[in-house]
Amino acid sequence: MGQQNSSLVPDGTHGESHLFLTDISLERTDVDVGDHKALLSLTQVWIFGMQDSEDGRAFPLENVSPGRWGMNAYIELPPVIHAIDFIVKADNGEDVAFLHLDVDELRSAMVNGQCGQRQKMEMFETHIELTMSWVGVEIPLEPIVDDSALRLHNHGVSLWRAFKKTGELSKITDAVLMLQQSVDVTPQDDVDLPARLSNLGGAIISLFERTGQISDIARAVSALRKAVELTPRGRTNLPSLLSNLGYTLTGLFERTGELSSINEAISVHREAVELTPHGHDAALPGRLTNFGNSLHRRFESTGEIADITEAISTHRNAVKLTPQDDADLPGALNNLGNTLASRFHRTGDIPDITEAISVQQRAVELTPPGDADLPARLSNLGGAFIGRFGRTGEVSDIAESIVALQKAIESTPMGHYRLPVLLSNLGFALTSRFEKTGSLMDVNEAILAQRKAVKLTPGNSPSLPTALNNLGYSLTCRFARTDVLSDIDEAVSVRRKSVKFTPLDHPDLPSALANLGISLALRSKRTGEASDLTEALSVQRRAVELTPEGHASLPTLLGNLGGSQYSLFLLTGDNHDLEEALRHGKDAATSTFGPPRVKLHVARFWAKTLVQHCPDSPEIVFAFDTALALLGLIAGLEQTVRGRYTHLQDNSGLALDAAAAAFTLGRADKALEWLEQGRCLVWNQLNALRTPLDSLRAHNAELAENIATTAKQLESAGSSRGQSHSQMSLSEKISLEAEARGHLELSRQWDSLLKSARDIPGFESFLKPLPCSSIMQHLPEAGPIIVINVNESRCDAIALLAGLDEPLHFPLPAFSIQKAREYRTVFDSQLRVFDLRAREVEAMSSFDSMTSARGIRSAPIGRCGDNSPLHRVLRLLWEEVVKPTLDALGFSPNVPTAPSIPGTTSEVRAILERAEKYGVRASSVEGDGLMVGECIARMHDFSSIHLACHGSQNAAEPLQSRFLFHRGSLELGAILQSDLKNADLAFLSACQTSTGQEQLPDEAVHLAAGMLAAGYCRVVGTMWSIGDKAAQQVATTFYDYLFDHQDEGSRAAFDGSSSAFALQHATQQLRLSLDDSERSLLTWIPFIHFGL
Repeated sequence: MGQQNSSLVPDGTHGESHLFLTDISLERTDVDVGDHKALLSLTQVWIFGMQDSEDGRAFPLENVSPGRWGMNAYIELPPVIHAIDFIVKADNGEDVAFLHLDVDELRSAMVNGQCGQRQKMEMFETHIELTMSWVGVEIPLEPIVDDSALRLHNHGVSLWRAFKKTGELSKITDAVLMLQQSVDVTPQDDVDLPARLSNLGGAIISLFERTGQISDIARAVSALRKAVELTPRGRTNLPSLLSNLGYTLTGLFERTGELSSINEAISVHREAVELTPHGHDAALPGRLTNFGNSLHRRFESTGEIADITEAISTHRNAVKLTPQDDADLPGALNNLGNTLASRFHRTGDIPDITEAISVQQRAVELTPPGDADLPARLSNLGGAFIGRFGRTGEVSDIAESIVALQKAIESTPMGHYRLPVLLSNLGFALTSRFEKTGSLMDVNEAILAQRKAVKLTPGNSPSLPTALNNLGYSLTCRFARTDVLSDIDEAVSVRRKSVKFTPLDHPDLPSALANLGISLALRSKRTGEASDLTEALSVQRRAVELTPEGHASLPTLLGNLGGSQYSLFLLTGDNHDLEEALRHGKDAATSTFGPPRVKLHVARFWAKTLVQHCPDSPEIVFAFDTALALLGLIAGLEQTVRGRYTHLQDNSGLALDAAAAAFTLGRADKALEWLEQGRCLVWNQLNALRTPLDSLRAHNAELAENIATTAKQLESAGSSRGQSHSQMSLSEKISLEAEARGHLELSRQWDSLLKSARDIPGFESFLKPLPCSSIMQHLPEAGPIIVINVNESRCDAIALLAGLDEPLHFPLPAFSIQKAREYRTVFDSQLRVFDLRAREVEAMSSFDSMTSARGIRSAPIGRCGDNSPLHRVLRLLWEEVVKPTLDALGFSPNVPTAPSIPGTTSEVRAILERAEKYGVRASSVEGDGLMVGECIARMHDFSSIHLACHGSQNAAEPLQSRFLFHRGSLELGAILQSDLKNADLAFLSACQTSTGQEQLPDEAVHLAAGMLAAGYCRVVGTMWSIGDKAAQQVATTFYDYLFDHQDEGSRAAFDGSSSAFALQHATQQLRLSLDDSERSLLTWIPFIHFGL
């Protein structure tokens, strides 16, 4: 808001003074204002005893909230007045209450600092109780001289400036009195009158922003309109006056919702900007800001996308034109962030909310502590974090939101009109965290804050529907957790009110209707009340009808409607309801807009419902194709590796469900494609970033180079980006957000580059999931690959054989997911019994007492070992899975008979000796001699690596999984960033290098998979901890086999292509060297081979 640059003239007058009573209000204090039976309509206050008003003066009353009335005027009491009387009248003209006020006593009270006072009135009807409150201000008397108007004006402006720094109510109240007096004594033809009227209007708006009294806005608009009317066209101060008028009209719209006010505001703001010389006027950024804010407010009311687009452009110009050291820069940044966040809520475009957070963090950083605008900026920042959390599900975002909102509330004075909104938003954030973490403390605190917000929100406030809706959200969430019926009853009640108080043409009405539908449907499920479900469907249909095509929330609304329609089908059995549920689910899942997480959730519902009720429907394939494509989007390259795993954890099992459905349809080809597409997603992404580009380079060298460069940058960003935490400073968090924006931009560049590549003839499938036909064309000749799918509904195996066009499918009816879980529990229990948690030099009596006899030995029959848990599980796996598969293929097991070589020397030296014996170039480093940097350098120099050391997996941060050396540790992330060009074989003779993660069954979260992603063609690892002696024997036998089977002409160049056969040979030799105990069984089983 603009103001005159006038200097303050000292006021040296003392003695008598005028007393002013301001902020006069009446409040009913005998009943709960929510009791509609006790409604009272007050219209006037008559005041007797005032100067020049022997018959009294009437002042109108305005009902500002239930049970509360305000007087749109102040009372001037010169020293000659010693007492006045008040009479309050109702709308029927009858007297309601009386108050006698002793002015001399009032002056005495003010000397003691009691400026704000309250007093009960005498009632004409004893069952009613009214209390009058007011604020008293004393202005010293001085002779009226020619410069009195200027003196009053300067004093008022000075107080206004002080208020902007401190937020102290008395200062803005006094400022308005001073500025009003200045206007009153300024002649109508005075050239300074328009400026003084404008500043009066600006100060009144500041008072309104502090108290929320709607009557103040009308006074401000009146003063500013008069200022504009009195200013001739061509005057240099006209743009400033127009901008101030537009700002005030925007405030009026925010309180009343009248579109005429915001339309007029936009019109006068546009004129103000057009009349301001561009590039030469320091006031232009502020006028652009006011113009952008008005466009933003109209967008919030109408949803017109053109308004928010113009608003963002206008705010960008304002920020660009504002000097970096200007005090207005934080406000300009804050406004830009608000408009970006609003467009995000409309379109769901992640770059908008990411940029919004960045600019709002900077706005907060630049705002001094104690600044009156700091709470609002913290609130806006918290809201932006809530918005991004809703899209990404990142817990760190909701934590940041809660911190910002709590700081905003702490900085907001009691009674401030923004306080209810802050409390409501904090409650929303706390409940959002409750939904993620399950902490009842959060949702309980949220409901307390939101109930207080509703209580403090005036009945005619445009923010009341949102406050009610947010309270309903928290109550609904708590009911879903605790099943306390009173919570869902209250949720339905407050959400009904939210719908009732939301204007019919307001863009928030669809969400209010949809949320009411959610609560009704949930209550119906709990109580079985069909009428609730019928009403839920009615309001949800209306929500969908009112939502414009392209709105980011439409898939959510369609998904909710589909869920309610399905609930009705379960109640009635009417197939029409099922068809409608499937139609809505399909429309939501296949929408080209909206959050991928929401669409994936609905796609899974769509696919699951089809499988359950229409198991032969060909649309099942389309449904799972859609779901698996969305799975890749929720774990996109714009996120860190950790973030991708977090999202995938909530969607584990999708590929398995899809494959099971494909087997039911007789589509083994789709089962293979879906398993390849939906499992090991993160490592497949990393592999894609390392794809050789020779073919593309031949067609477009520049494009190939851009893809290679962007891939390397994306890989680095995904593995090295940090995460915000509470101990970080704001500047550190701003730096992290800048990294996130850069990461997001890289992801968008990557998508654009892939599109360019796929536009080239012959590259249409570049880096897309391979179809079954392509997978079948690249199979090894040596033997079949068996893929087993274990699902709740069925279990199956497919065999991939070179030369066939499609996989061979074998159902496994004797096996089930329940059996798989049971067998896993047995294995886990036995591993704990034998304490197989770390590789150590252990005393294995069965190993140490090996005889020299070598040969094939059968599993124990009729001995105690036959009934041991492990032998029982292995026998059952053989009978239910392995044998049926081998029988279907016409195979029978074959055990090699080559002699074993005991591990009589340390593992690494034995391998080195064998390499030297066969003339293979090799190098070894032991103990303290191995540094991390040196290890990476050797990995570049040699095609294969054997790591005989401890390993440590980190399921939460897979790239921090590491190999432990004597002098440091080698993290997987460092290997991935090393860009190994000639990597062939990695033998990980370390504990638990291929142990999966129970919460991510579809993802290979282990060191072995990471080495594949780093570029190694084949990797040997272990599924659980291994004994030191067993590891030595397997390793030496493994390399003996490899060296023995290398071509004579290429002895010096190590070739790991036979590694799978070598491992099979080595493990069999170990098995033959052991006894038949369970510990021996667990010793040779864990070795596993990955890759070609």
